[in-house]
Amino acid sequence: MPRTPAPDEGDLDSIPPPHPVFHVEQALLGALLLDPQYLRDVTGIGPDAFSTAAHGALFAAIRSLPAPDPAEHAKSTKWLVAVLNSAREQARGLTAPYLHSLIQICPWPRHAPAYARMIEAEHSRRRLAAAAQRLAHTAGDTTFPQRVATTLAEADALALVVDDISARFPPHAGSLPRTSTPEPVTAHDEDAVDEERLLLATATAHPSDVEQMRWLIPGDFTQPLHAGLWQSLITLTRRHAPVDPVTVLWEARHRGLLGPGAEPQELLELLAGPVGSSEHWAERVLQRSLLTTIRHVGRRIEAFTDDPATTPYQLVVGSRRALADLSAVRTRWQHATSSPAPAGRPARTRAAKATAAPRAGPPRTTAPPASRSSR
Repeated sequence: MPRTPAPDEGDLDSIPPPHPVFHVEQALLGALLLDPQYLRDVTGIGPDAFSTAAHGALFAAIRSLPAPDPAEHAKSTKWLVAVLNSAREQARGLTAPYLHSLIQICPWPRHAPAYARMIEAEHSRRRLAAAAQRLAHTAGDTTFPQRVATTLAEADALALVVDDISARFPPHAGSLPRTSTPEPVTAHDEDAVDEERLLLATATAHPSDVEQMRWLIPGDFTQPLHAGLWQSLITLTRRHAPVDPVTVLWEARHRGLLGPGAEPQELLELLAGPVGSSEHWAERVLQRSLLTTIRHVGRRIEAFTDDPATTPYQLVVGSRRALADLSAVRTRWQHATSSPAPAGRPARTRAAKATAAPRAGPPRTTAPPASRSSR
């Protein structure tokens, strides 16, 4: 049954007030309509920098028409009519009274360059927010055939936006953003848990692989227990100590990993089921860590842009720090997917390197590589 609206519901009072930049745009347009000569002092913005299509159409019309003679413009509305007719081609809702109201709203026409700078700053914020949203969305989209390559391309596009904003608003000392950033989201993923377990079991059976995979760190694992077991494997292999399920269990005991949910017998069973190639499972773990990091970077930068107190200078500094975190895991991913194949394994082709797809080496055992161990 349709809901009956309240008497005052849907009236104009329910419309949210415009953002502050809307009033800045009105002031700039009013200044240019009153004295078009100030247009030569307005730089760094175009029609797309305005928050509404009507304002963008007005600015485009003002910029496209020759400036009138100041003396004639003071006593004639001919140029204003030409601007209105030109702008209506893109924004039919514009009216002559609105143009006159813009002129009346502008407090000081000579402040037009300052108004333009404010509009440029807000436009930079919107551009950065859009790029961060695309990055976070792409990192979480599982439908892309080359998911890592597509996501890294979006990261590069966001970095270009940051560089452009930095050129417009060079950062200075003390410009760190004060915005609290969102905590990383670590959703429980059954595939991630299975792949980490398979990696630990296979690396325990073939410890020589661990030394070749320094690009994988404990922080790449989604489960703290798995991260601790991987650190135990690293420690044993670097000591050149014997590695098997029992020695890994003993090292895990020294690291305080045993307890409820991590009983000795359970860990022995976890480490005793090698399947396929350690390198394959390690790349799967690193790929998931890379995409998770990228998604969090996008959310961090988006949080900066959502805070109206964050200046363009702070946006640059905060975004570059977030991208630096991505650069570290991206470098490890490049090492993992471009390093020469160990002896006895087929070399990676150029096409495979370009797509950066996880490689699955020949199975270590008679079990099929695609099978999963029981939890």
